[in-house]
Amino acid sequence: MTPSHMAFSALTSPPCLRSTLRQPAAISTVAVALLAVGTAGAGCGGARSAPATGPPIARQAVIAELQAFGQGLGIARTGNFQRFSDARAAVYRCYFAGQLELPASYETLQLVEPDEPTCPVDETMYDLFFYPIEAVASGSSPVSPALASAALERTLVVVPHEDFHNQPETAQASFDVAEAAATLVGFVAARDFARATYGAESDVALRLDREVDRFLLKSRIVNTYFQRLHDLYSAYDAGDFTREDALTRKAELYADFDRECSASTPAVSFNTCPAVMNNAGLAFDRTYTRHFPVWFELYESLDRDAGAAVALFRRVLATGPQSATDLINATRALQDRTSAANAGMREFPDQ
Repeated sequence: MTPSHMAFSALTSPPCLRSTLRQPAAISTVAVALLAVGTAGAGCGGARSAPATGPPIARQAVIAELQAFGQGLGIARTGNFQRFSDARAAVYRCYFAGQLELPASYETLQLVEPDEPTCPVDETMYDLFFYPIEAVASGSSPVSPALASAALERTLVVVPHEDFHNQPETAQASFDVAEAAATLVGFVAARDFARATYGAESDVALRLDREVDRFLLKSRIVNTYFQRLHDLYSAYDAGDFTREDALTRKAELYADFDRECSASTPAVSFNTCPAVMNNAGLAFDRTYTRHFPVWFELYESLDRDAGAAVALFRRVLATGPQSATDLINATRALQDRTSAANAGMREFPDQ
């Protein structure tokens, strides 16, 4: 599976537990956050857009227009969102990690998939992140009640993100490389659709106008604090700190992290800060942020042209990049084979 906060593979119905990570030896209180589906800035005090109030069919019509627009950008049509289904309000996932361990991404977080909106894990032993999912990138995902009632901006971002995940090239890349690409595509496709459909000066277009830049800032902050906390836990594992000292330093770092990201301009389609400030929330978000700055550099080199970005992203992903270095090397190789004038892009910058 490749679960994510925007795009997910098909999952099994019964609850399941995967991964066995080291359990911490002591007990402490942890925070559990419920990410509010269809809201923005949850956990950071950001401004929120009003949820959609129309019937699901109205949102389906918008989604159909959005998917047709996405085809014009080069996102091949998928079987996603062709019907509404209220068989399940949302898909529930409970991610968790030890209090002094930091998995590299959602792939290495421990996970329970309950049938009910609850997290059946001992919250005195683990850092928890409970997440109700609006959509699953299976290639035939229906419009769920959660997606139908989400803020319009959220829907406009989720749909192209999901559809880009089902492009054949994304399967060639590592999951975190593909997640970052799909995240950027979701933002710029939503922005361009809003401009074309509602007008460049409409409220929705203006709210989505700088989402990609806001996520770039979030990426830099998340990546910085991921490294700092990773270094702290490595030092603890090496015996440099007692457990009590390590937990104290952890709390201080998360407090700094929260202050820094909360000072950012609030986003409208994603959480400006991690939905929960703990190891599970951070590892989850880092899946999307780790490679986002590299994809953003490539997008910038294309003069922020969404269609050119979709085309080149698909070509780069087809080479099977597994790391930031692979992304840069694949891009330069493509530039070597195609003149900058014909490709419509500047030389990709050194990192």
